[in-house]
Amino acid sequence: MGQKLTDLELIQNVLNGETGQYALLVKQHQRFVFTLALRFAKNREDAEEIAQDCFVKAYRALGTFKQTAKFSTWLYTITYTTAMTFLRKKRLDTSSINDEETLIQLENHTSSFNANGYEKQNSHAFLNQAITLLAPDDATIITMFYQGEQSLEEIGEALHIEPNTVKVKLHRARQRLKEKLQYLLKDEVKELL
Repeated sequence: MGQKLTDLELIQNVLNGETGQYALLVKQHQRFVFTLALRFAKNREDAEEIAQDCFVKAYRALGTFKQTAKFSTWLYTITYTTAMTFLRKKRLDTSSINDEETLIQLENHTSSFNANGYEKQNSHAFLNQAITLLAPDDATIITMFYQGEQSLEEIGEALHIEPNTVKVKLHRARQRLKEKLQYLLKDEVKELL
C-alpha cells in the first residue's frame, strides 16, 4: 500500500471492521491533539491523559462523524471538550498575568532564559514558552490557527463560537502573545516580530 489513505478512507475502513486502521488516524493527528491538550493542561502527564481520552472518545463516536466538516475539526472539537471537562474535574484555577505567583514563575522563566543565553534559544522555543503563559482559550486559538492551520470557520465550529468572534479572539490573543514575548525577550522581540 504505497499511497497514503485520506482520513475519510481510513474512517470508512474502520467502520467496515478494519479497526487496526484507526492507529493510522491516531498517528496522523496525535501530535496536534497532544499540543492542544498541552496548551490547556500545562503539563505533559495531564496532556497525555487528555489526548488518550480524546482518541478513545473519537473511536467510540466514529460512527456519528458526519462528513460535513473535516475530520480534524471534529477531532479538535472532541479535544476541546475533553480538555475542558478534565480541567473542570481537576479544578485547576487559571491565573492571570497580574497574579503574584504567576509573575514570580514568569521571572523564574526569564532568569533561566538569561542564564542559558538568548543566543542558545531559537525563536520557536521563545514562542512556545510565551504561548504556555497565555490563558488556555488564547493558547488554543493561536495553536489551532497557526500550527493546526485551521480556518476561522473551522475553529469556530470546534469551539462552538461564530467565525467573527474567533477573529476578534485571535486578534486579542495575538496582542497578549506579543506582550508575553516582549516580557520574555525585552529588546529581542523587535527582531522576531
